[in-house]
Amino acid sequence: MMRLRTPLLLGAGVIGAGWLVTTTFAGAISGGDAVPTFRAERGSFVHRVDAEGILVAENATPLATPPAANGPMRIAWLARDGSAVEEGEVVIRFDPTDMQHELFDGEAERDKALSRVDQRNIEQGTTLDNLERDEQLADLQLEHSREFQSTNADIYSRSEIIESQIDEKLATQRKENASQARGISAEQGQVELDLLELQKRQAQLTIEKAESGLRELEVRAPHDGIFVLRRDWGEAAQVGSVTWPGQSIAEIPQLDVMKAQVYVLEADAGGVAVGIAAAVVLEAHPGEVVEAEVGLVAAVAKRRNRWSPVQYFDVDLTLAMTDPSKMKPGQRVRATLLVQDLEDVIAVPREAIFRDDEANPYVFRRTGREYDRVAVTLGPIALGRVVVASGLEPGDVVALQDPTRSQAGAAAASTEISTGPTGGR
Repeated sequence: MMRLRTPLLLGAGVIGAGWLVTTTFAGAISGGDAVPTFRAERGSFVHRVDAEGILVAENATPLATPPAANGPMRIAWLARDGSAVEEGEVVIRFDPTDMQHELFDGEAERDKALSRVDQRNIEQGTTLDNLERDEQLADLQLEHSREFQSTNADIYSRSEIIESQIDEKLATQRKENASQARGISAEQGQVELDLLELQKRQAQLTIEKAESGLRELEVRAPHDGIFVLRRDWGEAAQVGSVTWPGQSIAEIPQLDVMKAQVYVLEADAGGVAVGIAAAVVLEAHPGEVVEAEVGLVAAVAKRRNRWSPVQYFDVDLTLAMTDPSKMKPGQRVRATLLVQDLEDVIAVPREAIFRDDEANPYVFRRTGREYDRVAVTLGPIALGRVVVASGLEPGDVVALQDPTRSQAGAAAASTEISTGPTGGR
């Protein structure tokens, strides 16, 4: 029986799309006939996560779609991404077509409201004049009925006296009705005029907003700097793009303080926290390393590309120094995050850790030719390796597979061969 023993100094995780997770540990793997084992030794445990990203300015002045717009606006012209601009220089220009249509519609509504006001004033004047004549006529009829009222019982019959009284009451009611109708018509006309005035003011507001929007169709640089387009799902705005009021399109960064914005794969983000050390290398200057530390970790993971389901955590790295002569926004960088750096610890492969029904961890420690089940306490975990805080001593040999299952499988295989048909293999 030959036993293969290979010392391990470095375990590497999955490499893909520029991401690398590494773990340094001490120990040795042995391969036997049935159960592979690992001999635990004390040593260092270093967990690093490599990530990629870009340089961004710590502070930047955003450039957005004018808030005066009522709806979407289309970009007609853009300054070149990454170009140097001066204060007051036009960097974004929007298509005025929609604003011009809005102005035209507002002016048409205002003129229509003014025309309706004039028309209503004429109609109201005519109606009130007619009602006033009706009231005057009713007043004359009342005076006439009173002047020639038949009240003398010696001259007129009872029926003529009653008829005369009825005529007086009727004339009085006609005068009151005419007066009330004139008052109601005046109130109704005033309400209609108020509504028309409201429509006119609304149209005027539309005109003023459109005129303000037309004046803001050109966005100018608030100060000297570099014009940088913002990216959404990795895509930047371009001529013909539709934007909404207040939407940020670009920015002019202040180049005195830069930071690195890197993306850590969701599966590799365990242990990445604010304050851990990092090292940043600009792809344009691969020989220079800039010290940094994690300044911000996104609360949730999100996709970098809308077409890919892979999710990443946005991580901001605070740089120890900024060299404006070499560092520009948008430059690609590579960063190494030092998640764990422990000395004099015992680390074993994750395959050596088993869990019971209550999720308590344990290992199978070899004693002679037998394996004992030993409860352990775990420390930091990395891709492929885990620190055992208690339960193991240097030199302990642990199984990388469940030895009970291996023995059961070997026994089943032996039984199958011995009971098989004659002339077997």
